[in-house]
Amino acid sequence: MTTAPMPALYLGHGAPPLLDDPVWSGQLRDWATDLPRPTAILIVSAHWESAPVSLSATAPGAPLVYDFGGFAEKYYRETYATPDASALAARVAAMMPRTEPVHQHPSRGLDHGAWVPLKIMYPDGDIPVLQMSLPTHDPGRLMELGRRLRPLRDEGVLVIGSGFLTHGLPFLREFRIEAAAPGWSRDFDAWAGEALARGDVDELASYADKAPGMPYAHPTVEHYTPLFVTLGAATDPETPGDQRIDGYWMGLSKRSLQVA
Repeated sequence: MTTAPMPALYLGHGAPPLLDDPVWSGQLRDWATDLPRPTAILIVSAHWESAPVSLSATAPGAPLVYDFGGFAEKYYRETYATPDASALAARVAAMMPRTEPVHQHPSRGLDHGAWVPLKIMYPDGDIPVLQMSLPTHDPGRLMELGRRLRPLRDEGVLVIGSGFLTHGLPFLREFRIEAAAPGWSRDFDAWAGEALARGDVDELASYADKAPGMPYAHPTVEHYTPLFVTLGAATDPETPGDQRIDGYWMGLSKRSLQVA
């Protein structure tokens, strides 16, 4: 049986209340419906920064990481029991150079940058999911990591970089889903949207010097840099992708991208 080649995605993962937001949840659900069904999912989340490259637990029903605070108790009771992902872990490890060994974490579960959007997109939890750590913030090195992962797409694996296109949490003044976006969030979002529409990887990689709204949009950059894993996994990183979701959530940009 042949498998359909998968795109690669960069998506905003929100916070646990995303599970109760009918608008954004509906956008993510519709997006998943439009995709071929993955054989497995490999996701790189902003919430696991670790070098060398590390992989999450692979056993069936791997645990979740409740790496957040201040939310309703119900979110700490969420579950997302996915199938065995050991075959994907072995495949990913084999794709890395011998000089960069992969560390396997047998007990590290999926953090909310992985399980929150995936619980919406694939609610049955019947697809193997493996999380990979974010080993660096260097765009070039992350592009190379994505390039190494590119063959997985032809095997039906959905490669996802999970972050948030703006993430200036210390500078937010309202914490309502419908809160107006601050100027720094709007400016960074517009700049990134235009660069993505041109396929301008060099511009996107020069965000520290060229992006308006910095450093407010990203006082730390771990929610932005998973984008470069996605772009690296593209067949041609300079071919503009499909910006599937835009707009704001609590004033932060939820712009999300699909590349072929």
